[in-house]
Amino acid sequence: MRRASEIAGLHSRAHRAEQALETLSALIEAAPFPMWHRAPDLRLTLVNAAYVRAVEAENAAEVVARGLELVDLTGKDSPQAAAARAREQEEPTSRIVPATMAGERRRVRIADVPLGSAGVAGFAVDVEELEQARAELARFARAQREMLDLLSSGVAQFGPDRDLVFYNQPFQRIFEMKPEWLADHPEFDRVLDRMREAERLPASRDFPEWKAERREWFRSGDEPVEENWLLSGGTHLRVVAQPLPNGGLLLIFEDRTEQVQLASARDTLLRVRTATFDNLVEGIAVFAGDGRLHLWNRRFREIWELEETLLTEHPRIDALLDGLAGQFEQRPRADAIQEAVRVATGDRQARSGHFALRDGRHFDFAAVPLPDGNALFTLLDVTDSQRIQSALRERNEALEAADRLKTDFVSNMSYELRTPLTSIAGFAEMLAGGYAGELPEAAGDYVGSILESVGKLRTQIDEILDLAQSEAGGLPLAQDEVDLKRLCEEAATEARAAAGRRGHELATEIDWSVGSVTGDAIRLRQAIDHLLRNAIQYTPEGGRVLLHAEGDAGEA
Repeated sequence: MRRASEIAGLHSRAHRAEQALETLSALIEAAPFPMWHRAPDLRLTLVNAAYVRAVEAENAAEVVARGLELVDLTGKDSPQAAAARAREQEEPTSRIVPATMAGERRRVRIADVPLGSAGVAGFAVDVEELEQARAELARFARAQREMLDLLSSGVAQFGPDRDLVFYNQPFQRIFEMKPEWLADHPEFDRVLDRMREAERLPASRDFPEWKAERREWFRSGDEPVEENWLLSGGTHLRVVAQPLPNGGLLLIFEDRTEQVQLASARDTLLRVRTATFDNLVEGIAVFAGDGRLHLWNRRFREIWELEETLLTEHPRIDALLDGLAGQFEQRPRADAIQEAVRVATGDRQARSGHFALRDGRHFDFAAVPLPDGNALFTLLDVTDSQRIQSALRERNEALEAADRLKTDFVSNMSYELRTPLTSIAGFAEMLAGGYAGELPEAAGDYVGSILESVGKLRTQIDEILDLAQSEAGGLPLAQDEVDLKRLCEEAATEARAAAGRRGHELATEIDWSVGSVTGDAIRLRQAIDHLLRNAIQYTPEGGRVLLHAEGDAGEA
């Protein structure tokens, strides 16, 4: 009974083993990738359907009979050599090699599994797509690093173990690190320490705590962290820390020193411009292309007595002027301002004009096109100038009237003085001629002096009358042929007595070339007489006065 029971148990185990073998064989046969078995002599003894399809054979028996290998390599890379190495090492081995599968050249991962005395099993997995993806990823990483190396911003990448795996040239330059030190792939904390040694980190009271906070960047999730670092020497860095999906970290350092300086300069210019605008004596406003008020200064608001809240609503020029129409002395001047702004913004032409307000103020305005399409509108208060001009006009009219009165008075007085002067001259000439009897010698001298003084006074009266007529625009000038040589000689002859009384020598150099001119002989003689009288009067006594005259075809 016991033997029968053992036999039954063995039959049951054998049946189960047979079922498991059939199941395993079916599984191997149905596997989508090639599988095979080698005998202890490393010859093929079993292949599955995928293997048969890969080598394009009729069936498994043909593969085994012909010894068709999946890989056509020879020598130490042959399939038998690889299986022998796995058997010697007594552990599975794998390698990626090229193989021809169903007529296509593919890369496959070959695995050899030693089975002890039962031989060596193997299987092949197609990794062509995987290898292509891996190559594509490597090319992408290479291109990305080449691109990052061309950026002006510093870039550093740390792996999951927090070791430096990549940096570009700007990173090395910004933090003054040597390439040979960076080539050792220093850890994140060591990099921060080196930055601190180079004084390329912002000042911190507790550096260990500051460094610990930066280590948290590796665990900050998917969102980037952004900071601004102010370094010694005024350098401004914008720092972006981007955690990577593999647990690493990408750091970007953008030098924004120039942008910060430009922004500061811009803010300063804006403040200066605002202060300048607000302190100008002119009212300034800038209107946009659609006619809306864009900018204004304090003076502009004060001129129109407007509320700041109204201006901050940026009203259009037409709506603004409608509210101010009652202040204009003449309504068309408001329309002229609106048209000037329209022409400046639309037609890009400058316009200017003048207007007066009902309160007596006067303004000059101008609208000038700006390069950005807007228009600059200026208002200048010229009320005081208008008052001064009006006062000057009134004063000028008064002076002209006084001048006319003076001229009329001089003319009348000159004529009035000539009558008694003529009588004095006539009686003196009669006395000198002996009509009243023979005069003593002293009386004759007195009469001569009277006649000389009468002559001088008559000359002065004539000159005053000529001056009055000249200022009035009524001085007649003759157009006669005048012999200049004779004119000069006569003037010198008359002036010689006066020169003698001053002890002067009066010399003449009158060349024949002086010729003649067309003009007024009396006025020309007056001019020469004036010159000689001044020369004789203002030359120190005992001096020399020279009357020189010459000419050519063009002038005398």
